[in-house]
Amino acid sequence: MSDTDRQVSNWNVPNALTTLRIVMVPFFGWALLHDGGDSTLWRWVAFAIFAVAMITDKIDGDIARKHDLVTDFGKIADPIADKAITGMAFIGLSMVGDIWWWVTIVVLLREWSVTALRLSVLKDVVLAASQSGKIKTTLQGVALAGLLLPLPHGDAHGGAFDAWGVPGEVLFYAFQVVLAGAVAMTMWSGYEFFRDVARARRTTSAPATPER
Repeated sequence: MSDTDRQVSNWNVPNALTTLRIVMVPFFGWALLHDGGDSTLWRWVAFAIFAVAMITDKIDGDIARKHDLVTDFGKIADPIADKAITGMAFIGLSMVGDIWWWVTIVVLLREWSVTALRLSVLKDVVLAASQSGKIKTTLQGVALAGLLLPLPHGDAHGGAFDAWGVPGEVLFYAFQVVLAGAVAMTMWSGYEFFRDVARARRTTSAPATPER
């Protein structure tokens, strides 16, 4: 059997880690929203779950590529898992008042429209992850992870929130700046993706040049 005929089973470690990320989403949301987001302990729990999700996202991709375990299930489930956990973070942080709703709406519209288009053209157009997309993912991860922490700001004071003191408040607004950068890169990378898909479709649909 040749390498091209080799069938990769869906039952592998990368897909198991992807599935784990999907399963973690409701637990993450519950931890973040527990007691209206005012529980220091549960904010730390939400942070830990989010961190595990981000780490496993990196690990499963590396394992799949290194051991040639890329499957159709993984191609579909992996972006869904990523958007589910980050989407829950954006929505949850908006619900507790740490991210403006317009930011969440704009980001989620971009993320899910790109994911839907990527899945719809999966068999016809394959685009490698762009540098802007990688930067966007990193900035989003850093900003969301930081904002999940129980940092003092505005009305979020009292109890363990104040243990951070002034440095904690500075950190909170620093993460807001990172979030602004993430939003900018989210929109730019989205534009690049739609542009590249359009170019790829024009290339594949162009008539072949006859030999002379």
